[in-house]
Amino acid sequence: MKQAFRVLQIAFTYIGTVVGAGFATGQEILQFFTQYGKWATVTIGLSTMLFVWLGTKMMLIAHDTGSRSYEDLNKHLFGHKAGKWITWLTLLILIGVNSVMLAGAGSVFVEHLGLHYQTGLILTIVGTYLLLGRGIKAILQMNSIVVPMMLLLSLLMITSTIHHPGALRFITLTTDAHPVQVWLSPLLYSSFNLVLAQAVLVPVGNQIRNRNVLKWGGVFGGIGVGFMLLAAHFAMSAQMPGIMQFEIPMGSIAFQLGWAVQSVYVTLIFMEIFTTFVADIYGMTLQLGQHLQVHPRLITLTIMLLCYSLSQFGFSSLLSILYPIFGSLALFWAGRLVTDRWGSFRARHKNL
Repeated sequence: MKQAFRVLQIAFTYIGTVVGAGFATGQEILQFFTQYGKWATVTIGLSTMLFVWLGTKMMLIAHDTGSRSYEDLNKHLFGHKAGKWITWLTLLILIGVNSVMLAGAGSVFVEHLGLHYQTGLILTIVGTYLLLGRGIKAILQMNSIVVPMMLLLSLLMITSTIHHPGALRFITLTTDAHPVQVWLSPLLYSSFNLVLAQAVLVPVGNQIRNRNVLKWGGVFGGIGVGFMLLAAHFAMSAQMPGIMQFEIPMGSIAFQLGWAVQSVYVTLIFMEIFTTFVADIYGMTLQLGQHLQVHPRLITLTIMLLCYSLSQFGFSSLLSILYPIFGSLALFWAGRLVTDRWGSFRARHKNL
C-alpha cells in the first residue's frame, strides 16, 4: 500500500508539472491538437506514448546516474561541455517560461476574481517561498491534492459533453493543415513539456530509491496527461469552430456548467499554475545550488524576483516571444533523450 501511494504521488507530480497555464486554459490543446480535427485523437495518442516512455526514462536515468539536478542529466546526455551550455540555456528559458506562469496567475486574479494583477503575483511568490522550505515532499503532497481534482473535472467535462449535439465531432472534423504540421505538432508539444518537466522529474528520480515505483509513477503519470488531453479535446471539439474565438476556451465550457463548476475551474487554473511554478523554482534552485555557495533560500528569492520583474510585461506578450524559441531547443533535447544508450550505461554501472 505504501508503494502504491508513492507511485500515485509521483504520477500526480508528473501530471501537475506538465499541466500549466496553457493547458489549463485550453489554448495549448486547441493549438497543438483540436484544430487538426479528427487527426487530433491519434496525435494525442502519440503524445501520450512519448510522455509515458520519455518521462519514465528521464526519471530512471536520473536514478541510475545519481543526477541531482537537470544539469547532471544534461551532462550525461550531451557530455560535460555541451551539457553545461544546454543547461544554462535551459535555465534562461525556464526563468522565461515561469515568468509566463507568474503572469498567468496575475491574469487569473484580474479576469476572474476582480482583484489587482500584482495581488496574484505576490500571493504566488509568498506561497511558493513558504512551501519550498519543505522540499520535494511538499511538491509531492501538493500535487496529491490538486491533480485528483483536475482529473475529476476532466471526467465532468466528458460526461457533460456526451449529451451535446456535437459530441461525435471529434471523429468527423476536417482540417486544411499540411500533414507535416499535423504530425510535427505532438512531437513539439511533448518535447516542450518534457524539457520543462526535467527540472522536477530529475530530482524526483534521484530521491526515490525504488526503481519500480519510479517506473510505474512515470507510466501512470504519462497516461494521466494523455487522459486530460483527450478529455479537453473531446469537450472542445463538440463546440468547434466557434470555440476558437475564446482566449480561454476551456473557461467557456466550464461557465456553461454553472457557477459551482465555474468557481472550481477558476480555482484549479490558479492551482495548476501554482504547482508548476513551485516545482520549477525548486528544480532551478537545485541546479544553481551546485554552483553558488549561498543559502538555497537566497537563490530561490533571486529567481522569483527575476520572474516577478519579467512578469510585468504581461502574459500574452511573454507567451508569444518565448514559446516559439523554446520549441526548437526542446525537439533537439528530446531527440537526444530518445537516442541515449541508457541500457549500456546501466550495464557498465553495475559492473563497477
